Parts: sequence; C-alpha cells; structure tokens
Amino acid sequence: MAQTEAALRTLARNVRAARTRAGLSLDELGRRAQVSKGALVALEKAQGNPNFATLVRLADTLGVSVSALLEGRAEGRVRVVAAGSLTPLWTGPRGSEARLMLTTSGPAPVEVWRWRLEPGEEYPSHPHQAGVVETVSVTAGRMTLMVDGVEHAVEAGQTATFDGDAPHTYRGAGTETCHLIMTVHLPPGPGSLAWGQRA
Repeated sequence: MAQTEAALRTLARNVRAARTRAGLSLDELGRRAQVSKGALVALEKAQGNPNFATLVRLADTLGVSVSALLEGRAEGRVRVVAAGSLTPLWTGPRGSEARLMLTTSGPAPVEVWRWRLEPGEEYPSHPHQAGVVETVSVTAGRMTLMVDGVEHAVEAGQTATFDGDAPHTYRGAGTETCHLIMTVHLPPGPGSLAWGQRA
C-alpha cells in the first residue's frame, strides 16, 4: 500500500510539473487530453487510480513519456530494470499484459515496453501525436498488428515498424502466447532541449 501511495505522489508531482511547464490550466489540459477536471484535480492531489489509457492521453498531451509521469528522479548513470519489478500498466482478462520498462533520456526519447499477448486478446491504441514511431519485435509466438484498419501478421523473429499517429491494435494470434518488445520513438518537443512522451 505504501508503494502505491508513493507511486501516486510521484505521478501527482510529475503531472503537475509537466502541466506547469506546458503552461496549461487544469481545464485546458482536461479538454485536450479528454480527461475530466475532477479526475485531474484528484490526480494532482495523489488520489484516484488513473487507468493506462488516461496516462497515455496525458503523456501525449503534455509532450512527455508515460514513464516520465511515473518515474522518480534518475539515480546513477546506468539503470538496470527487471521485468518482474514493474507493475503492468495494462492487463487483459485472459492474462495479457504490457510493462513499460524504461524511457531513454535525450531530445528524442525512446520508450521500451515488454508485452505478453494471449491468443485472441487485443489492445487497441488511440493515435499518438505526429512523429511518434512504434516498432514491435516478436520474440515468441505471433501477433496480428492492425494499423489504420489493415492487418499485418508478425511472427517470432520478425520486427515491424509504423507511424503511431494512426489507430493501431495489437492482437495475440495462433495458439501460443506472444511475447514482444515494443519501442516507441518520440519526437523532440517544441521549446525544449529534452522531453520525454508515449503506446
């Protein structure tokens, strides 16, 4: 419980700081991100339980990465992250999950995700801001990648890349669990030498 409270405090601090840097009121951020003002007020008070889709919309709107909203201050030059140490940001009813491992620093950050997709289970993602590029590398099983209504089969050992500003869906295919590594390449933000954003 204390860990959850600490994570909510970190999220509240990071959302408030990013909103202030962007010069947005709660009303304007809520309008752009399609999140109610009440939910934003609660979030900035470290209350509530925002879902993955809300975090993605806030990150996209604020021009930061999802992990920039969730992480505390960086410690040291090298960071090693174990998959089991991170809570999934999305889970499906059949056991699928997505874990944001980390986001690189610099003017054009990259998010690194680990996904597990059970057969037939899918995650539909809204379009991201222009300039976001996603890459999926399937390490086991197979998946169906749907981009702008067109399906693409991606099997173990294959990698696919696409512009993330179109609607896209990831679906487990075949009879085995699909494991994949996703990278989300984020464009540099306006008026900033370094920013971080979001899947």
